[in-house]
Amino acid sequence: MTRIAAVHGVLPPHQYEQHEISDALVAMGLVPQAERGVLDRLHSTATVRTRRLALPLERYATLSGFGQANDLFIELAVELGERAMRAALDEAGIRPDEVDLVISTSVTGIAAPSIEARLAERLGLRPDVRRVPIFGLGCVAGAAGLARLHDFLEGRPRGVAVLLSVELCSLTLQRADSSAANLVAGSLFGDGAAAVVALGREHPSRRPDDGPVVEATRSHLYPGTERLLGWDIGDSGFRILLGSELPELVRRQLGDEVRAFLADHELKPQDVTAWVCHPGGPKVLEAVREALDLPARALELTWRSLAEVGNLSSASVLHILRDTLTLRPPLPGTPGVLLAMGPGFCSEAVLLRW
Repeated sequence: MTRIAAVHGVLPPHQYEQHEISDALVAMGLVPQAERGVLDRLHSTATVRTRRLALPLERYATLSGFGQANDLFIELAVELGERAMRAALDEAGIRPDEVDLVISTSVTGIAAPSIEARLAERLGLRPDVRRVPIFGLGCVAGAAGLARLHDFLEGRPRGVAVLLSVELCSLTLQRADSSAANLVAGSLFGDGAAAVVALGREHPSRRPDDGPVVEATRSHLYPGTERLLGWDIGDSGFRILLGSELPELVRRQLGDEVRAFLADHELKPQDVTAWVCHPGGPKVLEAVREALDLPARALELTWRSLAEVGNLSSASVLHILRDTLTLRPPLPGTPGVLLAMGPGFCSEAVLLRW
């Protein structure tokens, strides 16, 4: 089984209260001053108190278009990605030249060469390191990336694999889009990065104090839901797709999928001692809780992360995994589930054992 040896999350330095971001969006003309109340209500119901942004807040009004925003994405993603990977490798006690695979994921910018390729020489990765950059999985990619690390290490039991997520959601801001979806996105998303170091089951550096093991994974794609969540990509960059029916889909279908996954391993939701769930937003989190009939406390760390940093897309669930490891580690030997959802519409579940 794959052992999680380290999880490290990083955030950019620019921190703002929710009302400061609301003020800036009105000043940029996203909504007229006369409709400020609509934005305030959305930002209030998002339950987000503070967010970290890649740039100082006043810089966003000066961005000239997709090209400039994407250039900044590459520059800042390399900086945050390097910090996250260096720290995670140090925490795991793994040298960069021991890494056999790097999976990198982002849905908030485009880079070719990809971010992990730009980091390889800086970090000291081997020239023959395997690389899998992923674009398009969105918020689910933190869970899916961890699952793909596990797939690789099952066939390479003495191997080392790293997952790197860098999401700079603020750089996708669409100042000319006053749609409800864009306003909701403007109330939820923040910026951040995370890295996970995982070891194969026979790796000699595995330590008793390492994190949980990955026992199994499950992917599920829901037919006919392509327009529920994702991007429309045009001249101005990434315009969000965010269907209002998404929470109801989660409420109707996620429970059966997760219960079937657990039943395959002779478990039920009440057996799970840690739910590491992506913070899709208040309505989605309530739908997850109802679908799985969870007590309110089960998603407490997810709600905490949403309030403190917002939704970091694929990096969020990895930040919550780190918080679970450091703030509320379950009893040894008990099961946990790491769960996220994303464009497709799809879900990814990872069964952990602490």
